[in-house]
Amino acid sequence: MFWKKSKVKFKDKEEYKSNNKSLEKLRLQESLKENKDIIKNLIGDSNDVVFRNFNLAKSEENPALLIFIDGLTNTDLLNKHIINPLLNNLEIDDLAKSIDEETGLIQESIVTTHEIKAENKIEELIKSVLSGDAILLIEGFSQGFIVASKGWDARSVSEPTTESVIRGPRDGFTENLRTNTSHIRRRLRDPGLRIKGVLVGERSNTNIAIAYIEGLANKNIVKEVENRIKNIKVDCILESGYIEQFIEDSPFSPFPQLQHTERPDKAVGNLLEGRVVIIVDGTPFVLIAPAIFDQFYHSPEDYYQRFIITSLLRIVRIIGSGISLALPALYIALTAFHFEMLPTVFALSIAGGRAQVPFPSYLEAFFMEGVVEILREASVHLPNVIGSTIGIVGGLILGTAAVDAGLVSPAMVIVVALTTIGSFTSPTYSASNAIRILRFILMFLAATFGLYGFVAGIIAITIHMASLKSFGIPYLTPYAPSRLEDLKDSVIRFPLWKMNFRPKLMRTNNPKREDDSKEGGND
Repeated sequence: MFWKKSKVKFKDKEEYKSNNKSLEKLRLQESLKENKDIIKNLIGDSNDVVFRNFNLAKSEENPALLIFIDGLTNTDLLNKHIINPLLNNLEIDDLAKSIDEETGLIQESIVTTHEIKAENKIEELIKSVLSGDAILLIEGFSQGFIVASKGWDARSVSEPTTESVIRGPRDGFTENLRTNTSHIRRRLRDPGLRIKGVLVGERSNTNIAIAYIEGLANKNIVKEVENRIKNIKVDCILESGYIEQFIEDSPFSPFPQLQHTERPDKAVGNLLEGRVVIIVDGTPFVLIAPAIFDQFYHSPEDYYQRFIITSLLRIVRIIGSGISLALPALYIALTAFHFEMLPTVFALSIAGGRAQVPFPSYLEAFFMEGVVEILREASVHLPNVIGSTIGIVGGLILGTAAVDAGLVSPAMVIVVALTTIGSFTSPTYSASNAIRILRFILMFLAATFGLYGFVAGIIAITIHMASLKSFGIPYLTPYAPSRLEDLKDSVIRFPLWKMNFRPKLMRTNNPKREDDSKEGGND
Protein backbone atom coordinates (compact mmCIF):
# COMPACT_ATOMS: atom_id res chain seq x y z
CA MET A 1 0.00 0.00 0.00
CA PHE A 2 2.80 2.41 0.89
CA TRP A 3 4.64 1.60 -2.36
CA LYS A 4 1.55 2.28 -4.44
CA LYS A 5 0.91 5.57 -2.67
CA SER A 6 4.48 6.71 -3.28
CA LYS A 7 4.27 5.72 -6.93
CA VAL A 8 1.16 7.84 -7.44
CA LYS A 9 2.84 10.84 -5.85
CA PHE A 10 5.86 10.44 -8.11
CA LYS A 11 3.64 10.16 -11.14
CA ASP A 12 1.78 13.36 -10.21
CA LYS A 13 5.07 15.16 -9.74
CA GLU A 14 6.34 14.10 -13.16
CA GLU A 15 3.02 15.09 -14.71
CA TYR A 16 3.24 18.53 -13.05
CA LYS A 17 6.78 19.03 -14.38
CA SER A 18 5.66 17.92 -17.84
CA ASN A 19 2.79 20.42 -17.82
CA ASN A 20 5.15 23.20 -16.80
CA LYS A 21 7.56 22.35 -19.62
CA SER A 22 4.77 22.32 -22.17
CA LEU A 23 3.54 25.68 -20.85
CA GLU A 24 7.00 27.18 -21.34
CA LYS A 25 6.88 26.25 -25.02
CA LEU A 26 3.47 27.82 -25.70
CA ARG A 27 3.49 30.96 -27.86
CA LEU A 28 0.72 33.28 -29.02
CA GLN A 29 -0.85 32.72 -32.42
CA GLU A 30 -2.36 35.30 -34.75
CA SER A 31 -5.86 33.95 -34.06
CA LEU A 32 -7.47 35.84 -31.17
CA LYS A 33 -10.03 33.08 -30.56
CA GLU A 34 -7.32 30.43 -30.30
CA ASN A 35 -5.29 32.54 -27.87
CA LYS A 36 -8.36 33.20 -25.75
CA ASP A 37 -9.23 29.49 -25.56
CA ILE A 38 -5.68 28.55 -24.51
CA ILE A 39 -5.51 31.17 -21.74
CA LYS A 40 -9.04 30.40 -20.55
CA ASN A 41 -8.23 26.70 -20.26
CA LEU A 42 -5.03 27.41 -18.33
CA ILE A 43 -6.52 29.95 -15.88
CA GLY A 44 -9.79 28.04 -15.50
CA ASP A 45 -13.34 29.15 -14.92
CA SER A 46 -13.05 31.83 -12.22
CA ASN A 47 -15.58 34.63 -11.83
CA ASP A 48 -12.93 37.18 -10.86
CA VAL A 49 -11.02 36.76 -14.14
CA VAL A 50 -12.45 39.24 -16.64
CA PHE A 51 -12.26 38.74 -20.43
CA ARG A 52 -13.23 42.14 -21.91
CA ASN A 53 -13.96 41.96 -25.64
CA PHE A 54 -14.06 45.14 -27.73
CA ASN A 55 -13.34 46.34 -31.26
CA LEU A 56 -10.36 48.50 -32.18
CA ALA A 57 -11.26 51.83 -33.76
CA LYS A 58 -14.93 50.76 -33.41
CA SER A 59 -14.49 48.36 -36.32
CA GLU A 60 -16.08 44.90 -36.04
CA GLU A 61 -13.33 43.50 -38.27
CA ASN A 62 -10.64 44.27 -35.68
CA PRO A 63 -11.54 42.49 -32.42
CA ALA A 64 -9.35 42.80 -29.32
CA LEU A 65 -9.37 41.22 -25.86
CA LEU A 66 -8.35 42.62 -22.49
CA ILE A 67 -7.77 40.09 -19.68
CA PHE A 68 -7.40 41.11 -16.04
CA ILE A 69 -8.38 40.03 -12.53
CA ASP A 70 -11.04 42.05 -10.76
CA GLY A 71 -9.68 43.16 -7.39
CA LEU A 72 -6.02 43.12 -8.39
CA THR A 73 -6.21 45.59 -11.29
CA ASN A 74 -6.93 49.31 -11.43
CA THR A 75 -10.03 49.34 -13.68
CA ASP A 76 -10.10 53.14 -13.93
CA LEU A 77 -6.64 53.02 -15.49
CA LEU A 78 -7.79 50.39 -17.99
CA ASN A 79 -10.82 52.44 -19.02
CA LYS A 80 -8.99 55.76 -19.43
CA HIS A 81 -5.61 54.70 -20.80
CA ILE A 82 -6.28 51.49 -22.75
CA ILE A 83 -9.85 50.94 -23.84
CA ASN A 84 -10.75 54.57 -24.56
CA PRO A 85 -7.62 55.34 -26.67
CA LEU A 86 -7.96 52.10 -28.63
CA LEU A 87 -11.62 52.82 -29.36
CA ASN A 88 -11.38 56.52 -30.19
CA ASN A 89 -7.77 57.45 -31.01
CA LEU A 90 -6.80 54.58 -33.29
CA GLU A 91 -7.42 54.73 -37.04
CA ILE A 92 -7.90 51.69 -39.27
CA ASP A 93 -4.94 52.63 -41.48
CA ASP A 94 -2.70 53.00 -38.43
CA LEU A 95 -3.83 49.57 -37.16
CA ALA A 96 -2.94 47.90 -40.46
CA LYS A 97 0.49 49.52 -40.38
CA SER A 98 0.97 48.43 -36.78
CA ILE A 99 0.12 44.81 -37.64
CA ASP A 100 2.69 44.82 -40.43
CA GLU A 101 5.34 46.08 -38.02
CA GLU A 102 4.27 43.58 -35.30
CA THR A 103 4.33 46.40 -32.69
CA GLY A 104 4.89 50.14 -32.81
CA LEU A 105 1.96 52.48 -32.83
CA ILE A 106 -0.18 50.83 -30.14
CA GLN A 107 2.73 50.40 -27.75
CA GLU A 108 4.39 53.75 -28.40
CA SER A 109 1.64 56.23 -29.26
CA ILE A 110 -1.87 55.00 -28.45
CA VAL A 111 -1.84 53.29 -25.04
CA THR A 112 -0.95 55.93 -22.47
CA THR A 113 -0.06 53.88 -19.40
CA HIS A 114 3.32 54.36 -17.77
CA GLU A 115 4.57 50.87 -18.68
CA ILE A 116 3.66 48.48 -21.50
CA LYS A 117 5.73 45.76 -23.13
CA ALA A 118 5.21 43.19 -25.87
CA GLU A 119 5.35 39.47 -25.03
CA ASN A 120 4.53 36.31 -26.96
CA LYS A 121 5.16 33.68 -24.25
CA ILE A 122 1.84 32.55 -22.82
CA GLU A 123 3.48 31.60 -19.51
CA GLU A 124 4.73 35.16 -18.98
CA LEU A 125 1.35 36.63 -19.96
CA ILE A 126 -0.47 34.45 -17.42
CA LYS A 127 2.04 35.33 -14.66
CA SER A 128 1.44 39.01 -15.39
CA VAL A 129 -2.34 38.62 -15.12
CA LEU A 130 -2.02 36.75 -11.82
CA SER A 131 0.29 39.51 -10.54
CA GLY A 132 -2.34 42.21 -11.13
CA ASP A 133 -1.39 43.48 -14.58
CA ALA A 134 -3.65 43.35 -17.65
CA ILE A 135 -2.83 41.75 -20.98
CA LEU A 136 -4.05 43.02 -24.34
CA LEU A 137 -4.52 40.59 -27.23
CA ILE A 138 -5.38 41.72 -30.77
CA GLU A 139 -6.55 39.77 -33.78
CA GLY A 140 -3.68 39.31 -36.23
CA PHE A 141 -0.97 39.99 -33.64
CA SER A 142 1.31 37.13 -32.63
CA GLN A 143 2.40 39.22 -29.65
CA GLY A 144 0.38 40.36 -26.68
CA PHE A 145 0.90 43.47 -24.55
CA ILE A 146 1.49 43.42 -20.79
CA VAL A 147 0.06 46.63 -19.34
CA ALA A 148 1.20 47.67 -15.84
CA SER A 149 -2.10 48.25 -14.02
CA LYS A 150 -1.76 46.84 -10.51
CA GLY A 151 -4.28 48.44 -8.19
CA TRP A 152 -5.32 46.27 -5.26
CA ASP A 153 -6.30 47.59 -1.83
CA ALA A 154 -3.45 47.87 0.66
CA ARG A 155 -3.06 48.67 4.33
CA SER A 156 -1.99 52.24 4.96
CA VAL A 157 1.38 53.01 6.50
CA SER A 158 1.24 52.77 10.29
CA GLU A 159 3.55 52.56 13.28
CA PRO A 160 5.29 49.17 13.74
CA THR A 161 3.65 47.08 16.46
CA THR A 162 6.61 44.84 17.35
CA GLU A 163 9.35 47.52 17.49
CA SER A 164 7.98 50.60 19.19
CA VAL A 165 10.36 53.41 20.12
CA ILE A 166 10.09 56.61 22.13
CA ARG A 167 12.19 58.68 19.75
CA GLY A 168 12.37 57.96 16.04
CA PRO A 169 10.29 57.64 12.86
CA ARG A 170 6.78 56.25 13.28
CA ASP A 171 6.23 54.77 9.83
CA GLY A 172 6.68 51.07 9.20
CA PHE A 173 6.77 48.60 6.37
CA THR A 174 3.49 47.30 4.96
CA GLU A 175 2.43 44.23 2.97
CA ASN A 176 3.02 46.00 -0.35
CA LEU A 177 6.42 45.36 -1.91
CA ARG A 178 6.63 48.66 -3.81
CA THR A 179 5.57 50.67 -0.76
CA ASN A 180 8.41 49.04 1.18
CA THR A 181 11.03 49.73 -1.49
CA SER A 182 9.84 53.35 -1.64
CA HIS A 183 10.40 53.65 2.13
CA ILE A 184 14.03 52.68 1.58
CA ARG A 185 14.49 54.89 -1.49
CA ARG A 186 13.05 57.91 0.32
CA ARG A 187 15.60 57.60 3.12
CA LEU A 188 18.57 56.45 1.05
CA ARG A 189 19.01 58.61 -2.06
CA ASP A 190 22.17 56.84 -3.08
CA PRO A 191 22.63 56.07 -6.80
CA GLY A 192 24.42 52.91 -5.73
CA LEU A 193 21.29 51.42 -4.16
CA ARG A 194 20.31 48.30 -6.07
CA ILE A 195 16.97 46.50 -5.76
CA LYS A 196 16.84 43.20 -7.67
CA GLY A 197 13.63 41.25 -8.14
CA VAL A 198 13.26 37.46 -7.87
CA LEU A 199 10.18 35.24 -8.21
CA VAL A 200 10.01 32.38 -5.68
CA GLY A 201 7.33 29.74 -5.31
CA GLU A 202 6.25 27.30 -8.01
CA ARG A 203 2.60 28.24 -7.54
CA SER A 204 2.57 31.53 -5.61
CA ASN A 205 5.24 33.29 -7.77
CA THR A 206 5.93 35.63 -4.87
CA ASN A 207 7.88 38.79 -5.68
CA ILE A 208 11.04 39.17 -3.61
CA ALA A 209 13.36 42.19 -3.71
CA ILE A 210 17.04 41.97 -2.73
CA ALA A 211 18.39 45.39 -1.75
CA TYR A 212 22.03 46.38 -1.26
CA ILE A 213 24.40 49.26 -2.00
CA GLU A 214 26.64 48.72 -5.00
CA GLY A 215 30.27 49.51 -4.24
CA LEU A 216 29.72 49.15 -0.50
CA ALA A 217 28.26 45.68 0.13
CA ASN A 218 30.56 42.69 -0.16
CA LYS A 219 29.94 41.10 -3.57
CA ASN A 220 30.43 37.57 -2.23
CA ILE A 221 27.73 38.04 0.40
CA VAL A 222 25.32 39.56 -2.13
CA LYS A 223 25.92 36.71 -4.55
CA GLU A 224 25.46 34.10 -1.81
CA VAL A 225 22.16 35.63 -0.75
CA GLU A 226 20.93 35.70 -4.36
CA ASN A 227 21.98 32.08 -4.99
CA ARG A 228 20.31 30.76 -1.85
CA ILE A 229 17.04 32.52 -2.65
CA LYS A 230 17.05 31.42 -6.29
CA ASN A 231 17.65 27.80 -5.25
CA ILE A 232 14.53 27.69 -3.07
CA LYS A 233 12.11 25.07 -4.40
CA VAL A 234 8.71 25.35 -2.75
CA ASP A 235 5.10 25.70 -3.82
CA CYS A 236 4.31 28.92 -2.01
CA ILE A 237 5.94 31.76 -0.06
CA LEU A 238 3.46 33.37 2.33
CA GLU A 239 5.82 35.31 4.60
CA SER A 240 9.49 36.21 4.96
CA GLY A 241 9.80 33.47 7.59
CA TYR A 242 9.68 30.93 4.73
CA ILE A 243 12.74 32.56 3.16
CA GLU A 244 14.55 32.73 6.49
CA GLN A 245 14.15 28.99 7.10
CA PHE A 246 15.40 28.08 3.64
CA ILE A 247 18.53 30.23 3.53
CA GLU A 248 19.86 30.23 7.11
CA ASP A 249 23.16 28.43 7.76
CA SER A 250 22.18 26.30 10.79
CA PRO A 251 18.44 25.50 10.79
CA PHE A 252 18.67 23.37 13.96
CA SER A 253 20.11 26.18 16.07
CA PRO A 254 17.75 28.06 18.42
CA PHE A 255 19.54 31.32 17.62
CA PRO A 256 18.26 33.38 14.66
CA GLN A 257 20.81 33.91 11.89
CA LEU A 258 18.81 36.55 10.03
CA GLN A 259 17.21 39.58 11.58
CA HIS A 260 13.71 40.73 10.74
CA THR A 261 12.33 44.22 11.19
CA GLU A 262 9.29 46.36 10.47
CA ARG A 263 11.27 49.60 10.62
CA PRO A 264 12.57 51.25 7.41
CA ASP A 265 15.17 53.26 9.33
CA LYS A 266 16.62 50.05 10.77
CA ALA A 267 16.79 48.46 7.30
CA VAL A 268 18.53 51.53 5.85
CA GLY A 269 21.01 51.63 8.74
CA ASN A 270 22.00 48.03 8.02
CA LEU A 271 22.30 48.72 4.28
CA LEU A 272 24.79 51.47 5.11
CA GLU A 273 26.83 48.94 7.08
CA GLY A 274 27.13 46.69 4.03
CA ARG A 275 24.33 44.22 4.76
CA VAL A 276 21.67 42.91 2.40
CA VAL A 277 17.93 43.51 2.92
CA ILE A 278 15.39 40.96 1.66
CA ILE A 279 11.86 42.28 1.05
CA VAL A 280 9.01 39.81 0.50
CA ASP A 281 5.71 40.84 -1.04
CA GLY A 282 2.78 40.27 1.31
CA THR A 283 4.50 40.86 4.66
CA PRO A 284 5.70 43.93 6.60
CA PHE A 285 8.71 42.02 7.97
CA VAL A 286 11.89 42.37 5.92
CA LEU A 287 15.00 40.28 6.51
CA ILE A 288 18.53 41.54 7.15
CA ALA A 289 21.52 39.37 6.28
CA PRO A 290 23.98 38.55 7.61
CA ALA A 291 23.08 38.85 11.31
CA ILE A 292 25.27 38.46 14.39
CA PHE A 293 24.24 37.96 18.01
CA ASP A 294 25.25 41.46 19.09
CA GLN A 295 22.85 43.29 16.77
CA PHE A 296 19.77 41.57 18.22
CA TYR A 297 20.23 43.74 21.32
CA HIS A 298 20.53 46.97 19.37
CA SER A 299 17.56 49.21 18.67
CA PRO A 300 17.24 52.02 16.07
CA GLU A 301 16.59 54.33 18.98
CA ASP A 302 20.15 53.69 20.21
CA TYR A 303 21.50 55.98 17.49
CA TYR A 304 18.99 58.77 18.10
CA GLN A 305 20.04 59.27 21.74
CA ARG A 306 23.28 60.34 23.38
CA PHE A 307 25.87 57.58 23.67
CA ILE A 308 25.87 57.53 27.51
CA ILE A 309 22.15 56.76 27.67
CA THR A 310 22.44 54.20 24.87
CA SER A 311 25.31 52.37 26.60
CA LEU A 312 23.37 52.15 29.86
CA LEU A 313 20.28 50.84 28.07
CA ARG A 314 22.30 48.16 26.29
CA ILE A 315 23.81 47.05 29.60
CA VAL A 316 20.29 46.80 31.05
CA ARG A 317 19.20 44.64 28.08
CA ILE A 318 22.15 42.28 28.51
CA ILE A 319 21.52 41.96 32.26
CA GLY A 320 17.81 41.37 31.67
CA SER A 321 18.52 38.63 29.12
CA GLY A 322 21.06 37.04 31.46
CA ILE A 323 18.49 36.98 34.27
CA SER A 324 15.89 35.49 31.93
CA LEU A 325 18.29 32.73 30.86
CA ALA A 326 20.02 31.80 34.12
CA LEU A 327 17.94 32.76 37.16
CA PRO A 328 15.51 29.77 37.30
CA ALA A 329 18.38 27.29 36.75
CA LEU A 330 20.46 28.98 39.47
CA TYR A 331 17.49 28.86 41.86
CA ILE A 332 17.09 25.11 41.25
CA ALA A 333 20.81 24.38 41.62
CA LEU A 334 21.22 26.37 44.84
CA THR A 335 18.05 25.22 46.60
CA ALA A 336 18.26 21.55 45.56
CA PHE A 337 22.02 20.84 45.59
CA HIS A 338 24.05 23.70 47.04
CA PHE A 339 21.95 25.23 49.80
CA GLU A 340 25.11 25.84 51.86
CA MET A 341 26.30 28.41 49.32
CA LEU A 342 23.49 30.81 50.23
CA PRO A 343 23.89 33.36 53.05
CA THR A 344 22.37 32.05 56.28
CA VAL A 345 19.61 34.64 56.59
CA PHE A 346 18.69 34.27 52.93
CA ALA A 347 18.71 30.46 53.17
CA LEU A 348 16.44 30.53 56.26
CA SER A 349 14.03 32.88 54.47
CA ILE A 350 13.78 30.58 51.44
CA ALA A 351 13.46 27.50 53.66
CA GLY A 352 10.64 29.14 55.62
CA GLY A 353 8.76 29.96 52.43
CA ARG A 354 9.16 26.39 51.17
CA ALA A 355 8.14 24.74 54.43
CA GLN A 356 4.56 24.11 53.22
CA VAL A 357 5.39 23.37 49.59
CA PRO A 358 4.93 19.63 48.83
CA PHE A 359 7.09 19.62 45.67
CA PRO A 360 10.87 19.76 45.20
CA SER A 361 12.22 23.04 43.88
CA TYR A 362 12.81 21.79 40.33
CA LEU A 363 9.18 20.63 39.90
CA GLU A 364 8.04 23.93 41.40
CA ALA A 365 10.19 25.86 38.90
CA PHE A 366 9.08 23.81 35.88
CA PHE A 367 5.44 24.17 36.91
CA MET A 368 5.60 27.94 37.30
CA GLU A 369 7.63 28.51 34.14
CA GLY A 370 5.22 26.31 32.19
CA VAL A 371 2.24 28.30 33.48
CA VAL A 372 3.92 31.57 32.49
CA GLU A 373 4.59 30.26 28.97
CA ILE A 374 0.94 29.20 28.63
CA LEU A 375 -0.25 32.63 29.80
CA ARG A 376 2.19 34.38 27.46
CA GLU A 377 1.01 32.35 24.47
CA ALA A 378 -2.65 32.87 25.38
CA SER A 379 -2.24 36.64 25.69
CA VAL A 380 -0.48 36.88 22.30
CA HIS A 381 -3.31 35.24 20.35
CA LEU A 382 -6.20 36.98 22.09
CA PRO A 383 -7.57 40.47 21.35
CA ASN A 384 -5.72 43.27 23.14
CA VAL A 385 -8.46 43.94 25.70
CA ILE A 386 -8.81 40.29 26.68
CA GLY A 387 -5.05 39.75 26.53
CA SER A 388 -4.42 42.37 29.22
CA THR A 389 -7.10 40.72 31.37
CA ILE A 390 -5.35 37.36 31.04
CA GLY A 391 -2.12 39.00 32.21
CA ILE A 392 -3.79 40.44 35.31
CA VAL A 393 -5.50 37.14 36.14
CA GLY A 394 -2.34 35.12 35.64
CA GLY A 395 0.09 37.51 37.27
CA LEU A 396 -1.89 38.59 40.31
CA ILE A 397 -4.74 36.24 41.10
CA LEU A 398 -3.16 32.93 40.05
CA GLY A 399 0.22 33.74 41.60
CA THR A 400 -1.28 34.86 44.90
CA ALA A 401 -3.63 31.87 45.00
CA ALA A 402 -0.77 29.43 44.34
CA VAL A 403 1.26 30.86 47.24
CA ASP A 404 -1.73 30.86 49.62
CA ALA A 405 -2.52 27.26 48.67
CA GLY A 406 1.06 26.19 49.42
CA LEU A 407 1.73 24.98 45.89
CA VAL A 408 4.68 27.32 45.31
CA SER A 409 6.91 29.42 47.52
CA PRO A 410 7.00 33.24 47.49
CA ALA A 411 10.66 33.11 46.38
CA MET A 412 9.68 31.08 43.31
CA VAL A 413 7.06 33.65 42.33
CA ILE A 414 9.72 36.39 42.55
CA VAL A 415 12.14 34.34 40.43
CA VAL A 416 9.52 33.74 37.74
CA ALA A 417 8.47 37.40 37.74
CA LEU A 418 12.08 38.59 37.33
CA THR A 419 12.67 36.00 34.59
CA THR A 420 9.60 37.10 32.65
CA ILE A 421 10.39 40.80 32.98
CA GLY A 422 14.00 40.17 31.93
CA SER A 423 12.86 38.42 28.75
CA PHE A 424 11.00 41.58 27.69
CA THR A 425 14.16 43.71 27.69
CA SER A 426 15.30 42.26 24.36
CA PRO A 427 14.23 44.59 21.50
CA THR A 428 14.05 41.61 19.10
CA TYR A 429 11.37 38.98 19.61
CA SER A 430 13.27 36.17 17.84
CA ALA A 431 16.26 36.57 20.17
CA SER A 432 14.03 36.29 23.25
CA ASN A 433 12.53 33.08 21.82
CA ALA A 434 16.00 31.50 21.81
CA ILE A 435 16.44 32.47 25.46
CA ARG A 436 13.08 30.88 26.32
CA ILE A 437 14.13 27.54 24.82
CA LEU A 438 17.59 27.50 26.40
CA ARG A 439 16.17 28.44 29.81
CA PHE A 440 14.38 25.09 30.09
CA ILE A 441 17.49 23.19 28.97
CA LEU A 442 19.54 24.89 31.69
CA MET A 443 16.81 24.17 34.23
CA PHE A 444 16.91 20.47 33.34
CA LEU A 445 20.71 20.37 33.64
CA ALA A 446 20.60 22.19 36.97
CA ALA A 447 17.91 19.81 38.28
CA THR A 448 20.06 16.83 37.27
CA PHE A 449 23.63 17.89 38.07
CA GLY A 450 23.33 21.07 40.12
CA LEU A 451 25.76 23.92 39.48
CA TYR A 452 28.01 21.58 37.49
CA GLY A 453 25.22 20.99 35.01
CA PHE A 454 24.42 24.71 34.90
CA VAL A 455 28.04 25.68 34.15
CA ALA A 456 28.38 22.89 31.59
CA GLY A 457 25.22 24.16 29.87
CA ILE A 458 26.55 27.74 29.71
CA ILE A 459 29.83 26.50 28.25
CA ALA A 460 27.99 24.37 25.66
CA ILE A 461 25.83 27.35 24.63
CA THR A 462 28.92 29.54 24.26
CA ILE A 463 30.72 26.92 22.15
CA HIS A 464 27.64 26.51 19.96
CA MET A 465 27.37 30.27 19.42
CA ALA A 466 31.08 30.48 18.59
CA SER A 467 30.62 27.80 15.91
CA LEU A 468 27.68 29.54 14.22
CA LYS A 469 28.05 31.62 11.09
CA SER A 470 25.66 33.78 9.13
CA PHE A 471 26.64 33.91 5.45
CA GLY A 472 30.26 33.36 6.43
CA ILE A 473 30.30 35.92 9.27
CA PRO A 474 31.14 34.48 12.75
CA TYR A 475 28.12 34.84 15.03
CA LEU A 476 30.01 36.20 18.05
CA THR A 477 31.95 38.94 16.31
CA PRO A 478 33.23 41.46 17.37
CA TYR A 479 34.05 39.45 20.52
CA ALA A 480 35.24 36.19 18.97
CA PRO A 481 37.08 36.87 16.75
CA SER A 482 37.89 40.15 18.41
CA ARG A 483 37.70 43.30 16.28
CA LEU A 484 38.63 46.38 18.27
CA GLU A 485 37.15 48.87 15.82
CA ASP A 486 33.78 47.07 15.84
CA LEU A 487 33.68 47.14 19.65
CA LYS A 488 32.81 50.84 19.39
CA ASP A 489 29.26 49.75 18.59
CA SER A 490 28.83 46.78 20.92
CA VAL A 491 27.62 46.81 24.52
CA ILE A 492 29.21 50.22 25.02
CA ARG A 493 28.42 52.60 22.16
CA PHE A 494 30.93 55.28 21.32
CA PRO A 495 29.84 58.78 20.16
CA LEU A 496 28.77 58.91 16.52
CA TRP A 497 31.66 61.17 15.62
CA LYS A 498 34.06 58.48 16.91
CA MET A 499 32.53 55.73 14.77
CA ASN A 500 34.33 56.58 11.54
CA PHE A 501 34.43 53.10 10.05
CA ARG A 502 31.83 50.58 9.03
CA PRO A 503 31.91 47.15 10.73
CA LYS A 504 35.03 45.31 9.62
CA LEU A 505 33.22 42.01 9.94
CA MET A 506 31.24 42.87 6.78
CA ARG A 507 34.45 43.29 4.72
CA THR A 508 32.85 46.15 2.80
CA ASN A 509 34.45 47.68 -0.29
CA ASN A 510 34.25 51.14 1.28
CA PRO A 511 35.13 50.76 4.99
CA LYS A 512 35.11 54.46 5.87
CA ARG A 513 31.75 56.10 6.58
CA GLU A 514 32.85 59.40 5.02
CA ASP A 515 34.64 59.68 1.69
CA ASP A 516 37.74 61.86 2.14
CA SER A 517 37.94 62.40 -1.61
CA LYS A 518 34.85 64.62 -1.43
CA GLU A 519 36.43 66.96 1.10
CA GLY A 520 38.31 70.07 0.06
CA GLY A 521 36.77 70.19 -3.38
CA ASN A 522 37.04 73.98 -3.49
CA ASP A 523 40.68 74.20 -2.47
